[in-house]
Amino acid sequence: MREVSVERINDGDVLAKEIYTSYGKILLGKGVVLKRPYIERLKEMGIYSIYIEDEFTDDIVIEDVISDQHRFDALKAIEKSCKVIQSGKNKDEEIDIIESVSNIVQDILFQKDIMISLIDMRTLDNRIYFHSVNVCVLATVLGKGLGLPVEKLNELAQGALLHDVGIVGLPKEIVNKRGPLTKEEQELYQTHTIQGYEMIRRRPESSIITAHMAYQHHEWTNGKGYPRQLKGSAIHQLAEIIAVADFYDCLIHGSPGIPRVLPHVACEIMMANAGVRFRHELITIFLKYIAAYPTGYTVKLNNGETGVVVGQNKGLPTRPIVRVFDGKVNLKQVRVVERNLVVERTLFVEYIID
Repeated sequence: MREVSVERINDGDVLAKEIYTSYGKILLGKGVVLKRPYIERLKEMGIYSIYIEDEFTDDIVIEDVISDQHRFDALKAIEKSCKVIQSGKNKDEEIDIIESVSNIVQDILFQKDIMISLIDMRTLDNRIYFHSVNVCVLATVLGKGLGLPVEKLNELAQGALLHDVGIVGLPKEIVNKRGPLTKEEQELYQTHTIQGYEMIRRRPESSIITAHMAYQHHEWTNGKGYPRQLKGSAIHQLAEIIAVADFYDCLIHGSPGIPRVLPHVACEIMMANAGVRFRHELITIFLKYIAAYPTGYTVKLNNGETGVVVGQNKGLPTRPIVRVFDGKVNLKQVRVVERNLVVERTLFVEYIID
């Protein structure tokens, strides 16, 4: 399979990975032949890219760091919790959150070599919940890299899953906006940290640390974040971790006031913010687990060749393995060559073809 922008889907392409609702219901199944009405509907739903089948990349398997079932369970748990917390009612949805968090942490601890490549195909109506689960996964991976004990990882994952609960009540036109926010929109959007803190703090079953993770995940290490302009060690360690995960996911999928960028650009932006938004140590460790050029993406090499990323080199996220094709892809006689950029040191990826 390979990744392709929705704008570049051709009539007749075959879907290689299912597209789901937040409740795990299949919108479009694997193997569906994409006709023009389906393609237009994907655009309307706000999906940026999908995976399609390709005879030259049919051996590529892009694994998630957690199981599909545990991801769907977490999506259901966070959607249910957001609605219950927003209503102010006390229900037992906390059990679902705790169980989902435990499953995510165990999945990640079980993984020996983690390199995050998978994109999620979020839609306009479920992007808040997909974002929350992604941040939970990314924060837990970073927490593992930092050597946090299991009990701290569970606490971190729970805070990450709930970190944006305050956004649920904001106007959809702000939540779904990707261009620059007006001053008034920005001020309203920034209230989600305070709203989230208050919502979680009022619940006796939630810890005050979980509330502070929601409160502090937009603070910057240089003191120029919000809502309290906390600086350096004044920011809770777990909130710092969530801030890194949150910013990266906002970059690659878009967020209010933040247009979507490609993963390699997101990695550059993250590095540029080391020592500004985030402590250097956090960015150094985080980027070890992020594929700058994810598996399945089509890339252009500096020698003029075009190919698909088919593998990663652990610890070297900018030096993937690229399968290039000598000849036109649609012809039967095509010479396939794999370029391992760790071995072929004069080669590098110039850009992703989106």
